[in-house]
Amino acid sequence: MILAAMLAAALAGCGDKGPLDPKDPVSLTVWHYYNGSQQAAFDALVEEFNDTVGQERGIYVQSYSQGSVSDLESAVRDAISGKVGADAMPDIFSSYADTAYEIEQAGALADLSGYLSQEELDRYVDSYIEEGRIAADGTLRIFPTAKSTEIMMLNKTDWEPFSEAAGVSLEDLRTMEGVAAAAKAYYEWTDGLTPDVPGDGRAFYGRDALANYFIIGMQQLGVEIFQVENGEMTLNTPREELRRLWENYYVPMVKGYFGAYGSFRSDDVKTGDILAYTGSTTSAMYFPDQVELDGGSHAIDYIVMPAPVFAGGRNFAVQQGAGMVVSKSDQRREYASVEFLKWFTQAENNLRFGCVSGYLPVLKEANSTEKLDQVIAEQGLSVSPKTYDCLTTIFGGMEGTTLYTNKSFANGSAARKVLEYNLADRAAADRAAVLEAMAQGESLEEASADYVSDGAFEDWYGAFCQALNDAAGR
Repeated sequence: MILAAMLAAALAGCGDKGPLDPKDPVSLTVWHYYNGSQQAAFDALVEEFNDTVGQERGIYVQSYSQGSVSDLESAVRDAISGKVGADAMPDIFSSYADTAYEIEQAGALADLSGYLSQEELDRYVDSYIEEGRIAADGTLRIFPTAKSTEIMMLNKTDWEPFSEAAGVSLEDLRTMEGVAAAAKAYYEWTDGLTPDVPGDGRAFYGRDALANYFIIGMQQLGVEIFQVENGEMTLNTPREELRRLWENYYVPMVKGYFGAYGSFRSDDVKTGDILAYTGSTTSAMYFPDQVELDGGSHAIDYIVMPAPVFAGGRNFAVQQGAGMVVSKSDQRREYASVEFLKWFTQAENNLRFGCVSGYLPVLKEANSTEKLDQVIAEQGLSVSPKTYDCLTTIFGGMEGTTLYTNKSFANGSAARKVLEYNLADRAAADRAAVLEAMAQGESLEEASADYVSDGAFEDWYGAFCQALNDAAGR
């Protein structure tokens, strides 16, 4: 009986290897956009896989950073098109849904559905799996590997004297309207600190990824701006809801209550130009430890909060972060690629990566503070307090929050760029005009009046809707 059991176990082990042969290992190439500590963490996990499971099963993985997301996308497009001098297509590469959709339309992505059982699929966060079903027949083409959402980061040290003086509380920052009101109060408070220099108030808040502001803000207000069914997109741009978004971003930007100066809003916190921002969970590691001013620097503490929601709106938060896709090849290479991705997304491995990168794990069982603490203790990990607080803040609020990302559609990347830059560019140009008028002696209210009027909104609204339609190929 013992011999029979041992033989059955051995046969089961052989069956688990699928088409692989440890004596003839398959070599896989992975392209990604991780850099710095994220790249180091990913490479360490790849090396561990190669030395353990990969060696046992006959899989060897080589990973290469292509630089930025745009660099990676360009490299993939060059490989697909066979551009002279381009590298061959990798077996696996990081991809956002819009780019993956474009590559899927070219027939270059493997169908991953046959490599995962329903039991395996059920272990992943449902919305992460759903995001990956970009093929026309609903089959899985994007493997979720590491996700993120948005949080608010606040300079606690410089917030406290303002909060006490102005009577503004953290609870006021739970809504976008509350953030806008607090930003106005902060501008007026800082302006009052130098009564001999009128109009020198400072911005309080900024945000990264304005496209998320539109997509999630509209979703909170009950509108799906890009409604996709069977690959066809319907554009929803109701005037009333867009007016609320305009009033709670463009107007504070033009008046100087909000700001955007550096490449990212964490840069603006470091230079003291703002106190708070909404950004990706992965940005937590970049939140500065001190503010550097022309007259010197000072250390700051931080607060992590959920991203603000529109007053009375539904509690939606953005679901973002690239997954991994597998190039269409043969069963052996595709099978091996999925085996690596399954290993990488095991709770312990995924959380080890998240502790460094700020990315959220993709298995349901891994999305808890208890599991995070367990992995930290078992692995003896050293985790940045900011990253830890960021992850636990998200884990703590997940039950009452709906993560959302729009489905992919043709020209989706172009449409998203309109959301990202159309209003932001106008706000920057109009803020510059307001500052010029103030330099000529006008008050803030006088200088900004024409830009925040009903007519100004209507002008923007018409141009915005037209730009969206043009980008979507309407």
